[in-house]
Amino acid sequence: MIANPKDTTMTVVARPDASPRDLKPLYVIAWLLCALFYLYQYAARSAPGVMQGELTAAWDGNHIGAMISAYYVAYALTALAAGLLLDRYGAGRVIPYAVALVGIGCVIFARGTESAGMSGFVLQAMGAVFSFVGANYVAARYLPARMFGMFMGLTQCLGMLGAAFGSKPVQVAIDPAGPLRVSWQHVWLTFAGIGFVLAVVTWFVMPRDQTDSANHHGSLSVGNLLRPFAVVLKNPQSWLAGLTGGLLFAPTTIGAMVWATSFLHSGKHVSIADAATDASMVPLGWVIGCPLLGYISDRIGRRKPVLTGGAFIMLAAALAAVYLPETALPRYLVPLLLGIGSGAAMIPFTMIKEANPPGVKGTCAGVMNFLVFLTTGLLSPFISRLLAPTSTMPLSLAQFQEGFLPLIAGIVIAIFLSFIIRETGVGHSSRDPRPGAIPAHEGT
Repeated sequence: MIANPKDTTMTVVARPDASPRDLKPLYVIAWLLCALFYLYQYAARSAPGVMQGELTAAWDGNHIGAMISAYYVAYALTALAAGLLLDRYGAGRVIPYAVALVGIGCVIFARGTESAGMSGFVLQAMGAVFSFVGANYVAARYLPARMFGMFMGLTQCLGMLGAAFGSKPVQVAIDPAGPLRVSWQHVWLTFAGIGFVLAVVTWFVMPRDQTDSANHHGSLSVGNLLRPFAVVLKNPQSWLAGLTGGLLFAPTTIGAMVWATSFLHSGKHVSIADAATDASMVPLGWVIGCPLLGYISDRIGRRKPVLTGGAFIMLAAALAAVYLPETALPRYLVPLLLGIGSGAAMIPFTMIKEANPPGVKGTCAGVMNFLVFLTTGLLSPFISRLLAPTSTMPLSLAQFQEGFLPLIAGIVIAIFLSFIIRETGVGHSSRDPRPGAIPAHEGT
């Protein structure tokens, strides 16, 4: 398949020793800036949910749902281009512009009109996707492979902190009875200012060395643009990783973050305040579980046991949350365990990188994001249809339990897939005897 023997980036599967063995401070700072970018964009992404009253009044109607849908469509589609651009031009020539794009989107949102809000939010999505994909790329290219899972977990941890930052402080800032009492437009201008400062810092710090596959990506032909996607998408392990990650993300992103409060309040008759507090334990579990499970998988040099174990914790917690009485177990325990177990959803992000050639690190991250968002995007309207009330009466516990069945079934399928997907950790055997498996040291 290769005519040029010097250009092996598209034919050699990533080896455990393909990345640096030692941590270098500059590269750790580069990763940290990408992770802070992820925190920042998550804060901006979460802000409209707190501003629903103000935005409804300014736009003569509540159009948050349509705006968020447009955000995720733009995010998923841009994820594919994000990985390709990082592979082609490197982090230093891509990340600063992406941060600046989010800042520009915040400025446009601050204009106040509905059209400005919609277009500004979409621009934010197109820049925001480079945060996690960029952190993934920098960690895979510049940091030791033995620590990759932990760094990805820490990245997700910072994202969850950003979600919290985008909620409570924004609510305090725009509260008419609060100490600040600023307009919602000023909040977006503040977000823009933070973004522009971060863009300048990343411009000076982010490495600008030659990309992994400079020869392969030398021309802008259609073949060169599509070849990285062909490499990743022709690998069955990429699809297994994407589907597994998507099915493990769905119970938290759909079930916990969207429906948990109403489920606890209407289905289990918990007060709305207590229901919201219980639901908030899930992202707290993410903050704990993502770096913890990533660290464990790095420590033992294996991905599959941690993936399967975390998925089993998720399944047990989900079954307890849906079917056991609220008082059967200590309060906060079940949602916290659900969040901790869901940290296993980050493991496939590591596995897809390790199962593909080193020259397509960014493309792997982009494809993974796309597949995860595609899976959750297909499940979300299906779950919403099952849980849509047929009258003015709130849903019963039995209706909620029926509506959550697809999410629980998804965890079961993910556990099954975790037994099928190939082990990629540095501690696994160098040769996989199964048909179609790609040995870690051989080309494709």
